[in-house]
Amino acid sequence: MGIPTIETVKEAFSFKASRRKPSAEPVPTDAAAASFDALTVKLDYLDSADIRRVRDAYRFADEAHLGQYRASGEPYITHPIAVAGLCAEWKLDAQAIMAALMHDAMEDCGITKAELIERFGAPTAELVDGLTKLDKLQFSTREESQAESFRKMLLAMARDVRVILIKLADRLHNMRTMEAMGPDKRLRIARETLDIYAPIAHRLGLNQTYRQLQELSFQHLQPWRHSALSKAVLKARGNRRDVVERIQRDVEKSFLQAKLKVQVFGREKTLFSIYRKMREKHLSFAQVSDIFGFRIVVSTLPECYLALGVLHQLYKPLPGRFKDYIAIPKANGYQSLHTMLVSPLGTAVEFQIRTEPMHAVAEKGIAAHWTYKTKGNGPSHAQEAQRLGAMWLQSLIDIQDETRDATEFLEHVKIDLFPDAVYVFTPKSKILALPRGATPVDFAYAIHSDVGDHCVAAKVNGQPVALRTELRSGDVVEVVIAPGARPNPGWLNFVRTGRARSKIRHHLKTMEQEESQDLGAKMLAQALRAEGLAMPQDDGSGALPQIWPQILRWSGNRNREELLTDIGVGRKIASIVAKRLARLLTEHGVRPDAVTLTLGRYGADEAAPTQGMVLIDGSEGATIQLATCCRPIPGDSILGYLGRGEGLLIHTTECTVGKRLFGRDSEGWLSVDWAEQPTRAFETGVSLLLQNGKGVLAEVATAVAAAEADITHIDMGDQAAAETAELKMVLAVRDRLHLAEVIRTLKRSTAVLRISRVKP
Repeated sequence: MGIPTIETVKEAFSFKASRRKPSAEPVPTDAAAASFDALTVKLDYLDSADIRRVRDAYRFADEAHLGQYRASGEPYITHPIAVAGLCAEWKLDAQAIMAALMHDAMEDCGITKAELIERFGAPTAELVDGLTKLDKLQFSTREESQAESFRKMLLAMARDVRVILIKLADRLHNMRTMEAMGPDKRLRIARETLDIYAPIAHRLGLNQTYRQLQELSFQHLQPWRHSALSKAVLKARGNRRDVVERIQRDVEKSFLQAKLKVQVFGREKTLFSIYRKMREKHLSFAQVSDIFGFRIVVSTLPECYLALGVLHQLYKPLPGRFKDYIAIPKANGYQSLHTMLVSPLGTAVEFQIRTEPMHAVAEKGIAAHWTYKTKGNGPSHAQEAQRLGAMWLQSLIDIQDETRDATEFLEHVKIDLFPDAVYVFTPKSKILALPRGATPVDFAYAIHSDVGDHCVAAKVNGQPVALRTELRSGDVVEVVIAPGARPNPGWLNFVRTGRARSKIRHHLKTMEQEESQDLGAKMLAQALRAEGLAMPQDDGSGALPQIWPQILRWSGNRNREELLTDIGVGRKIASIVAKRLARLLTEHGVRPDAVTLTLGRYGADEAAPTQGMVLIDGSEGATIQLATCCRPIPGDSILGYLGRGEGLLIHTTECTVGKRLFGRDSEGWLSVDWAEQPTRAFETGVSLLLQNGKGVLAEVATAVAAAEADITHIDMGDQAAAETAELKMVLAVRDRLHLAEVIRTLKRSTAVLRISRVKP
């Protein structure tokens, strides 16, 4: 099941109106179904005063919906009664039952919130208001209207969890009674239920409701597959009846002998979960082994582990298939022991072991809180489930606070409903939801693109971490930025969010284009100087109006910037473009200048070097790279090789790799030089032969630090320990003079037998 799209939530809150036929004639129905007596039976956990209040709410709702009928022809009041009945099964309080009975009164019957407050009190009115849609508001698009309605529901349920419990009961009954609707509407509602409501039920631990919503959605979305699987399971149930009965007898006998009082329940996998497993793991129905299983319910927590021991003595467990969700509960509060055993017939059977309160939370999730909260010593895990659910709902508030656009908020929430997400905090305690596997770089771009672009380091829970560190829910993340920092292309290897990936790519593409254009201009100017000409400047005076348009038509580029970029990345050769440009200039009466032709790099004209010579100062980006074979540093004699579409690669003139390239492609080389004031240190390699002994590496590192250089990489190889050892280091130095100073300092060390610069 993929992440849903906007279309999947259309009519999320608007299909109720079309279910009713106010003018239709009522069809014969069971009068008891539309009466309060059908509900009273389920309300035995309430006291008499609460039941009287619920009865008043029923009479109010019955009067409000008088004359309204569902699409099936039944009186509309049967729907609120059914919703209230489902809430009663969860043992919700009287206020929730009353709100369930009146949940459509404000929306459909013109009842105001003030009337409800006056008659039933503010808490009940707030619940009903939270369940009411925004029909009266006007929106620019239908999608925005649906998203805004969805936002209202989420905000309301964040104030009171009972709102979503009533909403889920409402949706469950609607799914059970969709036969009277048209096929298109059934498909839309079923898809929305599978994408929105079933995940919410699962997040809140309402497993029984979650399974029913999935099954009903599956039945309406893919009736043929549902029918085929239903028949296959029915046949398998008959074939395996003897096996299941035998396993149950063996299990009950083992617990009887162990004098451990338990309840044993058979469990059957739902059709949708079987279908999903077949699809995800590419299995046939016959290959799905865990269609049937058992639940063991015990009295106390220690008995869970005693029961596990009894089962493992009875049948052999499958290695790696045991999970302890009691010690480490799921996010929705679910607790159980899961183990997979091999039956006497060789089939794998899953057993789930839990206490009665755990079973209640497993089936009812957050709703189990109301079952136990009236007891003085209610189990803490039920309250924990309530706390966990409330925390998740609160996180939706934080998301909507930063997302003013309704449709965008809905997209955020739909993604957030799925379990593959982590929730992290900013230093100011603001919550951000990120996909699982997200890093501090994703976090930085989630805050703002400028924060991501200038990110240089990060702290998680106050501790410095690498930028590729995977974040976990609950982490407090702080990003360190620097004004001159730029995105690193290596970030693309580990970022997880689409926003971060697109922002990094956009920035790198823009930066590379600007650098390539600047490099191309310098290369073309240098090539023109070799022809004795200066770069023509079309200043709009009409002096050379046709030069650049003619060059662009010849080269096939759209504009001058694109041509210069092509030269900078090597797609066009500067000397060829310069010769063509020289021919056109000659045709327009421009003659080569002897001074320009003979002008050296260090001539009196200060502008000449910057116009024609490519200067290396260390601030270059992806367009200009220093070759790792010879690792040139300021002071070395250098040349630039322009690879086809690879930018400019700088080699030393002594580099053997560079000499081989020159032999194959002499056209691709151009003159480059070092700037007078480089902006950073440059890396170069040195090789040392050391006298092996204790503290030798520390002695070398101390000598390098004393010479004010940095070690960026060390390689000692994998040779066995001996009297001598060869060590290769990559050092960051300012220039050749600085390197010579480092080498002299290292030679003074008694451990260094020989040292030299690494050359290819």
